[in-house]
Amino acid sequence: MTSPLPVLETKHAGPAPLFRRILLQGRYETITMIRNGEQLILAIILPLLALVGLTVTPLLDGLGSSRVDIAVPGILALCAMSTAFTGQGIATGFDRRYGVLRFLSTTPLGRTGLIVGKILAVLAVLVLQVLIVSVVAALLGWHPRPEGWLPGLCLLILGAAAFTALGLLVAGTVRPEATLAITNLLWILLGALGGIVVPAERLPALAQNIVHFLPSGSLGQSLRDAFLHGTVSLPYVVVLLLWTIIPGAAAVRWFKWN
Repeated sequence: MTSPLPVLETKHAGPAPLFRRILLQGRYETITMIRNGEQLILAIILPLLALVGLTVTPLLDGLGSSRVDIAVPGILALCAMSTAFTGQGIATGFDRRYGVLRFLSTTPLGRTGLIVGKILAVLAVLVLQVLIVSVVAALLGWHPRPEGWLPGLCLLILGAAAFTALGLLVAGTVRPEATLAITNLLWILLGALGGIVVPAERLPALAQNIVHFLPSGSLGQSLRDAFLHGTVSLPYVVVLLLWTIIPGAAAVRWFKWN
């Protein structure tokens, strides 16, 4: 009498660890952003045009330093806003429209994993932006304070996190067409009147009273303090932290997958 065939036990593989899931999502988001021509224009070309424009025009004259030294910190802040807020906001909004996010909602990634993965992608692109802007700025005569690099980069990361949280909050709660309009409009308004590129003292009186409470004004001025004077202003750090925590928590709570 033959023995019964052995029963093969199968083990169902579980989901990858959360850290690995986030890294894979961040890698995917980074590659997608780099391959998108419109994203590159927003992230690289427009900030470089603004840098050259501020360097060759007298808009920043009389602020106690060379034009390029004053312009570069604001341009770096503009890079963070372009990638983290406008770029990610628009991309996420249309991912919702085409069902990409609905598909991701069926995976173990979750809202938190998606948001952290997008933040990692923003930081990866931001490294590329900092390298390109720094090289062009050096050719234009930029001389930052050496002791300002470490606090400046930390502030830039914090600002990118704040703008990413804000962009995802908009993209995850309104229609894609509204996201497109809101993010582009705020990019123009904050870039021109939000204290991010042009220091607050060169803005209209009404804007001077509010820009320091905005993520744009806080990031722009804190980067100027770091790279021009090697100092860090605690109130600006607190403002950026609040703009990171509150919109981030709201995005996790109310983000809609479709």
